[in-house]
Amino acid sequence: MQLSLSVRIAESPKRKDVAAVPVETVAGLAKAAGFAGLSMRASVVSIETSAARRDQIRERLDGLGLRVSMVTGDLPLAINNSDATGALRNIVPYLDLAEALGSGLVRVMMHDETDIPDAQRAADLAAARGIRLSHQMHWGSLFETVDGALDVLARIDRPNFGVTYEPANLLACGEDYGPGAIVRLAPHIFNAYFQNIRLDPESPVTFATRCRGGVGVRFVPLDDASGIDPQPLVGALRAAGYDGWVSIHQPLLDGETVEAVIGAAARQFLPLI
Repeated sequence: MQLSLSVRIAESPKRKDVAAVPVETVAGLAKAAGFAGLSMRASVVSIETSAARRDQIRERLDGLGLRVSMVTGDLPLAINNSDATGALRNIVPYLDLAEALGSGLVRVMMHDETDIPDAQRAADLAAARGIRLSHQMHWGSLFETVDGALDVLARIDRPNFGVTYEPANLLACGEDYGPGAIVRLAPHIFNAYFQNIRLDPESPVTFATRCRGGVGVRFVPLDDASGIDPQPLVGALRAAGYDGWVSIHQPLLDGETVEAVIGAAARQFLPLI
């Protein structure tokens, strides 16, 4: 396995469309801390970004020896709004972005069963270019539960369409997010995310799940024991034969600095993977 850092850590705490710290700075900090890659989001580079800027970012990453673990090519995908499924109906710009950044993985989103034919067509176009599509286990989508994800994956029936395992969303959706879930999802896991939360009905942050309604969650530091323990999860991924990316997908919390969190994340997760 290899450790990746989501550029989410450097986004403005209140907005997912603004990078509060330049990606060049984040890349340098990530490399110095020991990360092998970055997971890119639209706050840094998107399908709307000019070719010249894409080339600048790629040159910086190549110079540091960093790879792009996955591409989230537009803001709707990051915030999961009603436009999030649009990438499936026009996947080519997202594949172009992935190729420009040297990534073989593109994030997509599905909200309804009518998205299945679009997912199949998108997967076929991606396969022709050697690219895989990954759907995060995520509230408000067809991938809230393990059963739901496995059902949709079987109906899509494309070997290059898989999932990003992410325990926090499974927890919010009332699912077993531990080794048992990993074993069931293992044949389809293309990526792994980690963000730390605990359930908290008093929190102002709510995940609008379909299976449980609004669920209050509170983001906590990566090493906060009141949240999710990553050690058994990384162990279960290894035992299941997963050897891909583990991406730290953590938002910046009040009082934290980007540099400090990047360093702390590397010290916590590098020994695990």
